[in-house]
Amino acid sequence: MSEDLPTHLLFSYGTLQQPEVQLDTFGRLLEGDDDALPGYTVDYAEIEDTRVVDLSGQSVHPIVRHTGNPLDKIVGRALRVTEDELDAADEYEVSLYRRISVVLASGRSAWVYVAA
Repeated sequence: MSEDLPTHLLFSYGTLQQPEVQLDTFGRLLEGDDDALPGYTVDYAEIEDTRVVDLSGQSVHPIVRHTGNPLDKIVGRALRVTEDELDAADEYEVSLYRRISVVLASGRSAWVYVAA
């Protein structure tokens, strides 16, 4: 991974918070803060990629969908990542997900993976 300083926030509500997933995907444990994503709700998706299932230990992963309802929110962590680590996260996430930019409850901008 790049030795660049983390300049992006990646909001994680699922397996990217797991230490074993972080070590395999990024080569390090990520620092971050608790935060929330308003206007979204959690659903669940069956994962067929055996590498992702083996790494996470789960064949069903959470996936978020936009509702626009300010009462809906997803609790998670805003992880500090580099540009190279964002690319690594893109490779980890299966085609059921797409990365978008959002504003978290804290007011900070972050990337998050939502239903494709």
